[in-house]
Amino acid sequence: MQMPIFEKYIDELLEKSTLDVPAWNIEKAKAGQKAGWNYIDGCMILALLEIYRATGEKKYYEFADAFIDHRVMEDGTIAGYRVEEYNIDNVNAGKTLFALYEIGGKEKYRKAIDLIYSQIQGQPRTAEGNFWHKKIYPNQVWLDGMYMGQPFYMEYETKFNKRENYADIFRQFENVVRNMRDEETGLYYHGYDASREVFWCDKETGLSKNFWLRALGWYSMALLDTLHKCEPGQEYRAEYDNLKKVFIDLVDSMLKFQHESGLWYQLPALGGKEPNYLETSGSSIMAYCLLKGVRLGILPESYREYGLKAFHGVCDTYLKEKDGHLSLGGICLVAGLGPADNLRRDGSFAYYMSEPIVEDDAKGVGPLLLAYTELRRLDD
Repeated sequence: MQMPIFEKYIDELLEKSTLDVPAWNIEKAKAGQKAGWNYIDGCMILALLEIYRATGEKKYYEFADAFIDHRVMEDGTIAGYRVEEYNIDNVNAGKTLFALYEIGGKEKYRKAIDLIYSQIQGQPRTAEGNFWHKKIYPNQVWLDGMYMGQPFYMEYETKFNKRENYADIFRQFENVVRNMRDEETGLYYHGYDASREVFWCDKETGLSKNFWLRALGWYSMALLDTLHKCEPGQEYRAEYDNLKKVFIDLVDSMLKFQHESGLWYQLPALGGKEPNYLETSGSSIMAYCLLKGVRLGILPESYREYGLKAFHGVCDTYLKEKDGHLSLGGICLVAGLGPADNLRRDGSFAYYMSEPIVEDDAKGVGPLLLAYTELRRLDD
């Protein structure tokens, strides 16, 4: 795939987007709703800020700034965001505020950062100390939520709180390793219920039934981006080095399941089972993690080829031209566990196969753009 083709694709998406109706938020589009404050748009705006930092192309920064400025009021309140929902997904878009404040210096962004941090301070926790995924999912830890919350938490602690809560962050990751990692495969289960009560969990282990690709990707990003935002010094060197080992172990475990195309299956450990399929978003996340891991010196240089294989595999398989316009397919729209009144979301193989496969959703486009950004940086 030629690099300019991918940039053309991103530019087309921006041209089709408005501040209220971005072309990449397929969930909101299907519901006929305007975009508010959500993790989906957060994925894309983060990626736009990274491509701006890598290339200096101001159009990416200008759209990102306008998009977030549209939602953040002068007093730091955020349209569509409520702390008391205690939804860890909503922290994700807050990561954009650090870069925007650093680049543009708008004081309202600094205030908004503090507002979102107040959610971190009040987020309900399991008895072991991990954030609940959402208030509506009591006692549940999802891999997804580790990405949504922990890199923001680490960046805040590093920049604004003198590393006061580093130990808490490391401990939450340690709990996930202890409770959610499968010894045989080295992969992690999608969800864990500390209460052992919810319908989808094993009543002995609290675990959901399967390893879901995008959740494994989110968790890989959680580890890598948290490491990147950390300044351990000597005080936290042991914890930092341990987290690095956890990341490398997960990458090595994931590589055992990489398909010859470069992609991974929606349920990676069940690749030969019909109708399992090669999925774009999780494969793009892994491309990003591999390439960034190499750039940061966390992964050996030899791992670059696996990241390149994943990136080009996604583009060759799913980035197609139709009617003169490019489109990225193979993206699982959404997958989750419960809540109690949604028994369909039971974590079974059949469930993960039942969710819609869509085109151009930010959960695929954003990570692929992040991977592309890493390609640009590696080549510089």
